[in-house]
Amino acid sequence: MSKTVCELPKNSQEDFRFSLGEYKGHRFIDMRVYAKEEGKDPAPTKKGLTVSPALWAQFRAALDQVEAAMIQEGWLDKADLEAQG
Repeated sequence: MSKTVCELPKNSQEDFRFSLGEYKGHRFIDMRVYAKEEGKDPAPTKKGLTVSPALWAQFRAALDQVEAAMIQEGWLDKADLEAQG
């Protein structure tokens, strides 16, 4: 069982798909790359990440650390991030 929450374009041939799923009684958050082929539905690739809900708070904290590092390195502008939110 899987429920897509949102999709973001990665490039012209791939999307990021975020979904909630369950397998054998275990729930998970799946962040996966889906490949687009003309005339076919997008297909999941091996490129992705699955996170347990029990680790979600730690995962979000790690993303905050990565974001802070990108701002410090000049890869992102904090003002641009604030304007998006």
